[in-house]
Amino acid sequence: MHPNTAKRLSEAIAEACDDPQIAPATLTALQDARGGQHPTVRTHSHRYFLKLLPAADLRRLHNERLSLKTIAETNTVCIPHCHCVGKTDTHAFALFDYLELRAGGVAAQAALGQQLAAMHRHTDPNYGWPEDNAIGPTPQPNARSSCWITFWQEQRLDHQIGLAKSKRCPQSTLAKLRDVSSALPDVLSDHAPEPSLLHGDLWAGNHGFLADGQGVVFDPASYYGDRETDIAMTTLFGGFSSHFYRGYEQAWPLSPGHKKRRDLYQLYHVLNHFTLFGGHYAAEAHALSERILGKIR
Repeated sequence: MHPNTAKRLSEAIAEACDDPQIAPATLTALQDARGGQHPTVRTHSHRYFLKLLPAADLRRLHNERLSLKTIAETNTVCIPHCHCVGKTDTHAFALFDYLELRAGGVAAQAALGQQLAAMHRHTDPNYGWPEDNAIGPTPQPNARSSCWITFWQEQRLDHQIGLAKSKRCPQSTLAKLRDVSSALPDVLSDHAPEPSLLHGDLWAGNHGFLADGQGVVFDPASYYGDRETDIAMTTLFGGFSSHFYRGYEQAWPLSPGHKKRRDLYQLYHVLNHFTLFGGHYAAEAHALSERILGKIR
C-alpha cells in the first residue's frame, strides 16, 4: 500500500471511530496462510482488522455493520465487533477487532450449531430486511413480504435469474430456472417458516473458532427468512462437521421436508456464483433446477 494511502486511511479511521483509544499508529498488510494480504491497524496496545472496498461501496459496509449489530444483540453467536465505518477519497473501510481464528473441535462445532439455532429463534413479523444489502459484491433486494413464496420468488430467485441473463447464461438453463420459479408454489407447498434472523451467507469461509473454542461468524448478508436457507448454504461447499449439524438439531430440529427444499435454497447461491465467476456454475444451476423440478413431477 502506498504510504500516502495508508496515511489518509489512518487519519480517516481515527476520525470515524471518535475513540482516543483507536488512534492508528501504523497500517500494515498481514499475510495469511493462503498468501492473501489483509490490512491490519496497530495501535500502542491493540491490533484491528481493516476491511477495504472502493469508496463507492461504502453502503455495503454500513449494511454489514447493521447485520453484525443485529446478530450481536441476540447474544447467541459471536461476531467480530465493528468499531467504525468510513471512507477516504479512494477507499471505504470498516474496522473490526482482529481475531485469531482456527479450526474447531467436536465440542466447538456442536456449540456453534446450537448457537446458530438460538439465533434463528429471533424472528420478525415479515420476511426481508429494513434495507437492501449485498451478498458479497452482488446486490441483494430485501423488500418486506408476509409470504415466504413471494419473497423467495421476487427477492431471491427471480433477481438472480435476471442477473444470470445479463451474464449470458445459456438459454436452456434460463428456461429451466424460469420453470423453477413458476413451480415455487408446488416446491414450497405447506411450508410457512417463521421469519428467522439469518446470517445469509454462511459458507465455510465466513466462520471460524477462537483459541477457547468459541465459534465466530462474519461477513453476513442478513435478512429474516427460512432458517433452512442458512443450513443449506453450509452444506453447499462443505466445511462444517457432522457435530455442527447434530448440535443444531438437538437445539431445534429442522422441519420435515428440509432435504427436499435444500436444492432450491442452494440454487440461489449457485446462481450468485455464476454471476460472480461464470464457468461451470451455469451447468450446476441447470442440474439443480432439473432435480428441483423432478421432485414435484
